[in-house]
Amino acid sequence: MEDMEDKINQILVYTLLAAKNVLTLDDVSLLTGLSKSHLYKLTCNHQIPHYKPNKQLYFDRAEIEAWMKQGKVNTIDESEQMVAVYLAKASRK
Repeated sequence: MEDMEDKINQILVYTLLAAKNVLTLDDVSLLTGLSKSHLYKLTCNHQIPHYKPNKQLYFDRAEIEAWMKQGKVNTIDESEQMVAVYLAKASRK
């Protein structure tokens, strides 16, 4: 019974999180899976977009999602396509 309540509470937390555009440190920790201490380190080093009015940390959901998508690694197909385009351009010269 308690396990069921925990799962319902977890679903409620994630549902509420999905509806928010301005996030707290706890929210970003849930969203990214990063620890709060690691997030503090990222904010101190200006490596993650954040806002700090009145010494309270806030984050914009869209900016965090864009930040999470940085450093994309291409698939083999994408890499091969880039090589083919490069070689086609190089052969024209």
